[in-house]
Amino acid sequence: MKMNDTVTEVMDNAVTDVTNAVSDAVPTDVTEKIGLVEQYLNDLPQKALNLGIRVVLALVFFFVGVQVIKLIRRIVKKSLKRANADLGVIQFLDSLIKAVLYIILIFMIASGFGLDATSVVAVVGSAGVAIGLALQGSLSNFAGGVLILLLKPFRVGDYIIEDNKGNEGTVKEIQLFYTKLLTPDDKVIILPNGTLANTSLTNVTATDVRRLDLSVGISYTADLKKAKEIAMQELAADPACLKEKEKDVFVNNLGDSAVELIVRCYVKNEDFWPARGRLLEKLKLAYDANGIEIPFNQLDVHFDQEVEK
Repeated sequence: MKMNDTVTEVMDNAVTDVTNAVSDAVPTDVTEKIGLVEQYLNDLPQKALNLGIRVVLALVFFFVGVQVIKLIRRIVKKSLKRANADLGVIQFLDSLIKAVLYIILIFMIASGFGLDATSVVAVVGSAGVAIGLALQGSLSNFAGGVLILLLKPFRVGDYIIEDNKGNEGTVKEIQLFYTKLLTPDDKVIILPNGTLANTSLTNVTATDVRRLDLSVGISYTADLKKAKEIAMQELAADPACLKEKEKDVFVNNLGDSAVELIVRCYVKNEDFWPARGRLLEKLKLAYDANGIEIPFNQLDVHFDQEVEK
């Protein structure tokens, strides 16, 4: 027993001497760093767990926030509709509320991860000039949208022609920065609000009634008075031509190969295109039935034959 105790005591002393020797050989700062690393590794599982909990809570908060934003937008829309607000105003305010609420939601979630919202606002405020220059086009479009809603050069549902590029279509949406047009062939045109607010445009459907002018050419040998009478009869018989509005048929131009007639009446906006096609077809059939020629361009080719001697 005494022998074993002596061996154990010798080994413990040796281990202690080696540990002390290593401690003396390693600098103090390295020892401290090793201790910090050990402490970090010991705390890592707990930190990872806390981060995972924060991420899960952030996702839940984001999902709930999205539903709350949808609810707020729905309530605002219903309130504006009850107040008989213009559809363009409703769409514009809905886009604005959506953008603002999502920004607030993101800031609230970011603050849960230690982001100081006050500091972010201060940085954004100090960088306002640079942000303004970078977003100059977007701010111009936003201001253009406000002007469109205030001055109301057009509304949702109007058919407009933008005179700068010739884009035209029915206004479907007036959003925060852009206005969407739907063309007759079902194409969507997206125009910046700043462009629409600063250029001239034609609002075709600003009034309920639209004048329909049809240009028809007849031959110089045709009976002009009869052609005018037939056109007036077709205008009177067509249901789209408004009875209380003036109807007229007159000579507009004496062309190279035809006498140009203008057949005019007034129709409702929604009847314009159907009435136009229908009346042109009726005039063609009526003129054919009464022997009134509608001339068309013809090319006569003559060959000169040389007489052989």
